[in-house]
Amino acid sequence: MFLIAGLGNPGEKYKNTRHNIGFLVIDEITKNTDTSTINNSNFKSITKKSKDAILAKPQTFMNLSGESILSIADYYGIDNNEIIIIHDDLDLPFGSVKFKIGGGHGGHNGLRSIDGHIGQDYIRIRIGIGKPTNKEVADYVLSDFNKEELNKLEDIISHVVKAIEAIKKETLAKVQSIFTLK
Repeated sequence: MFLIAGLGNPGEKYKNTRHNIGFLVIDEITKNTDTSTINNSNFKSITKKSKDAILAKPQTFMNLSGESILSIADYYGIDNNEIIIIHDDLDLPFGSVKFKIGGGHGGHNGLRSIDGHIGQDYIRIRIGIGKPTNKEVADYVLSDFNKEELNKLEDIISHVVKAIEAIKKETLAKVQSIFTLK
């Protein structure tokens, strides 16, 4: 059983922001997958279950995402090598997609929180959002995608969903060689 969590912030205000790209991927997966809703307040998450995965959108706000991930992983006995975290990455150009296990948080507060709760050795899907040119980082990640980015987003999200399906069946090295976008 995999735990697939998309990082983001709860609420309509943040729905289409760069920081919420993880939520957008989870929304796409659940739109096309037979799932049932899990109601467990300890998870602090919108949580659904499919035949082979727990799908989560932590509702703790980004900086406390680790609380939700730990609670779900502990409850279901999911090891770190079966935890997939989908998140935005400022250090990658918009539309890039990279995969790795472990590493630092790179200043990403959601990853910092997860690392503090479960350690660093989980699967990360990094989706590039680019760097701000004239905004503070916090303002940039909490701003909506522009029209050009929105036009490309559907293809990027679809690509990531296919990669997640491959991660369930293949080695990460194989997934990296097939699904990495630069």
